[in-house]
Amino acid sequence: MPDPDARVFFEFFNEIGIIEQLSRTLLEARLPEGLIAPHFTVLNHLVRLGDGRAPIDMARAFQVPKTSLTHTLKTLQTRGLVTLAPNPGDGRSKLVWLTDAGRRLHGQTITALGPDFAALAEKIDPADIAPILPVLKAVRVTLDKARDAPQAAVLQSHKG
Repeated sequence: MPDPDARVFFEFFNEIGIIEQLSRTLLEARLPEGLIAPHFTVLNHLVRLGDGRAPIDMARAFQVPKTSLTHTLKTLQTRGLVTLAPNPGDGRSKLVWLTDAGRRLHGQTITALGPDFAALAEKIDPADIAPILPVLKAVRVTLDKARDAPQAAVLQSHKG
């Protein structure tokens, strides 16, 4: 018989995975032609955490190869949504900065999702979603820490 806690976590992550697929499709329908969810994710990352991020750190955060992120950044740079500038700390690496156009596109995309969110709010009260946000954030923070540290130690420190 499977561990009941494992089953709960499996169902939890399964639902999140399905929601991610559906929300990605919705997001991509609102993005300009030629942009996909990973492009928006970079813009959102820079809006959320601030400019001046090293591509290698962003690749680690997204858990993608640096070459994949480099390709994504090249597309965003070609479209004038980000700029890459030399890292003053070492002179060899680059740092990523949002342009005004990148900030505008980020805002416009969220605005474009407004009618979709309004339709969702007709079926699910946002007041029902708000209380689960701290739990989702706690799961994200725990998994973020586990990504870069010995997994057992991080996950054990959050149990109990």
